[in-house]
Amino acid sequence: MKMYLISDNVDTLTGMRLAGVEGEIAHGRKEAKTAVEKVLEDKKLGILLITEKLSFEIPEIIDEIKLNRKRPLVVEIPDRHGSGRQENFITTYINEAIGIKL
Repeated sequence: MKMYLISDNVDTLTGMRLAGVEGEIAHGRKEAKTAVEKVLEDKKLGILLITEKLSFEIPEIIDEIKLNRKRPLVVEIPDRHGSGRQENFITTYINEAIGIKL
């Protein structure tokens, strides 16, 4: 199985290439959608890494992959500018999911 990165910036892609992960750059919704559709055709793909910024551009495609496919595992990663999520997003997620305030 292999990993593949779809990134919105060169720095993230360069860092992942140094770790042996191939990938490509996509800017905007259209390019991100095309890149994901292309990479899903690869049956050897085990993990799809995508920067959070791009995953926010195509949430319906990311959700479809996560909910309806066994492979690839989709991992949304922050880029060099940090996470696009709020600081306490895990606590907020738990509060919403089970209704218990932590």
